Amino acid sequence: MHAIEVKKGIHWVGAVDYGSRNFHGYSLSPRGTTYNAYVVQDEKNTLIDTVKHGHFGTLRQRIEVALPSGKIDYLILNHTELDHAGGLTQAVELFKPEKIFCSAMGLHSMQRHCDTTGWPVQVVKTGDTVSLGKRTVRFIETRMLHWPDSMFSYIPEDKILFSNDAFGQNIASTQRFVDEMDRAYILSAIKEYYYNIVLPYSPVVLKILDAVAEMKLDIDTVAPDHGLIYRGKDAAFVLDSYRELALQKPKKQALIFFDTMWNSTEKMAYAIIEGLEQAGVPVHLFSLKNNHHSTVMAALADCGAVIAGSPTHNNGIMPHVNAMLGYMKGLKPQNRIGAAFGSYGWAGEAPKMIAEILASMNVQLPAAPIKCAFVPQKDDYDACLALGKTIGIALDAACKE
Repeated sequence: MHAIEVKKGIHWVGAVDYGSRNFHGYSLSPRGTTYNAYVVQDEKNTLIDTVKHGHFGTLRQRIEVALPSGKIDYLILNHTELDHAGGLTQAVELFKPEKIFCSAMGLHSMQRHCDTTGWPVQVVKTGDTVSLGKRTVRFIETRMLHWPDSMFSYIPEDKILFSNDAFGQNIASTQRFVDEMDRAYILSAIKEYYYNIVLPYSPVVLKILDAVAEMKLDIDTVAPDHGLIYRGKDAAFVLDSYRELALQKPKKQALIFFDTMWNSTEKMAYAIIEGLEQAGVPVHLFSLKNNHHSTVMAALADCGAVIAGSPTHNNGIMPHVNAMLGYMKGLKPQNRIGAAFGSYGWAGEAPKMIAEILASMNVQLPAAPIKCAFVPQKDDYDACLALGKTIGIALDAACKE
């Protein structure tokens, strides 16, 4: 095991989980992930965050490399979710830190997960500082980015921001820094992470970015708890990327997802694509039989339109489509244009139900939902083509506003 120097006297001592494919039980992590932890060597040696349960041995060995004495005086817990606090009890038992720093909500969470009897916990809030010797740590609460306990820790002497889950990506690799990988690959991973985890807290993201800007923090390194570390110009890149993602300005691409029984709804989807293409709008098409909801959600990051299709099944929506809509609604996407479509046999309620769900997400619906009985005929295809054009025109107008 080895530790990676992030700055002089600051090392990454986390764990790489190449085998992770299920992140938090609801989102895929096809690239794997990491559980990042950091050691600051100073008069008070400080460990910032721990790792997921089962990876503590890796953390301990890396700490021994970074700090031959193995002595940890302070422990900072920016976030108590178990992929970062899974090794907390072991760390406290092994290192016996003089102090453990966390937010007030962090303490509440910690007490629900661990037996904290006798632990030297010190609650901190925005503006509080602690001296490590040559360095000072400044704490910034970031409630609901993405848990109530979340906070940043900033070391001005090193211009480094430890951001817990904010700015993360799910990437398992031997590289530790963003500038060691292709920028497009990194941005794709940022969007995937943001749209499946951070998206519903976009208003909070904007407030925190504004607050950080008002504090005039000099940041040249952002060290998140998942994925790769941003240094140099990449620190500004990720801050700017998060602002853009949080603003959710319309983009001239469309997302279509659907399920189908006997391919009629699928045929309708392809006709809608033709209409969108004629309107100059690129399309991302997903069959929900073959694509996970988190993959579809990640694609929405580049799409200003979302169109959902389902046959009517038992007087309702097909299960995969219903689940996708529920997942999307919980993530609260904004500033989208949309539509609904589907085939039916003896009843055709599904498109109307889909439209109602989209409307409840504040999706603008410039056209009524369309449906066709059994197999689409020429007039059905024409209606689908027209729907695609209508959405394309509306999206183009929204992108120009």
